[in-house]
Amino acid sequence: MSEEPSDKAIIIAEIIGTGILILLGDGVVANVALAPRLAPQAYSWLLIAFGWAFAVAMAVYAVGGISGAHINPAVTIAQAVNGDLPWRKVPAYLVGQFIGAFLGALGVYLVYYEGLKAAGMPNVWCTGPGSIVNKAMWGHTLSEISGKYIGTFSTTNAFIAEIIGTWMLLIGVYAITDRDNTGPGSNMAPWLIGMLVGSIGFSLGGTSGYAINPARDLSPRIFGALVGTKGLFTGWYWIGPPVIGAIIGGILGALTYKYLVKPFVPKRGGA
Repeated sequence: MSEEPSDKAIIIAEIIGTGILILLGDGVVANVALAPRLAPQAYSWLLIAFGWAFAVAMAVYAVGGISGAHINPAVTIAQAVNGDLPWRKVPAYLVGQFIGAFLGALGVYLVYYEGLKAAGMPNVWCTGPGSIVNKAMWGHTLSEISGKYIGTFSTTNAFIAEIIGTWMLLIGVYAITDRDNTGPGSNMAPWLIGMLVGSIGFSLGGTSGYAINPARDLSPRIFGALVGTKGLFTGWYWIGPPVIGAIIGGILGALTYKYLVKPFVPKRGGA
């Protein structure tokens, strides 16, 4: 049995892992939206989804051997509800994740400061009303500042999308890391988890922007508000789809795998 990581190790690992996730994830959004050598012809949903997929894979490779690289409160809470993580360890994970995501957003700000300033400090930080992705992908100026609508989808629709997207994330994570199932070998699990996130973006991300991670959305949102991005906390979107919706979806995904998949997976060696 491997030694349980200390709270200090968990916090540091999750800060680094979630920081990498946001630096590379929000970084690709800022890059294709703001970099003069790329925009606007390089802007595509394909590039965004692949950028986030690679960001996840890199983050999991970096710290997976220490904390398991949850890099997502929805994953941490789902594992605790599922009985796979002691509840006493949850605070350390959450502290690391929210700090790491904030620092990752700071990194994006430092890299793209001049472009962000010239563009009026647009929302490259998080999903929902006013985001660069919404404007570029759906062609909206998003006059619905009330937060009721994001693009052509209501906040309620986005809430459902985040539940389903995070539900799929947790089923996939459990399946990929289950050694009794057809899990990958040769240290390929982090790569496939990244591709799982990419697949969610390709297939399910158009409604809400697929935060599927409360820290990924909330900490950069706070950072964006501090540096002058407007409208990030208008309406109830900010706490609804990317935070509450993602947590609900994560729990449902973990329980789905535990009760509807795992019992029917044969134990290796016939045990």
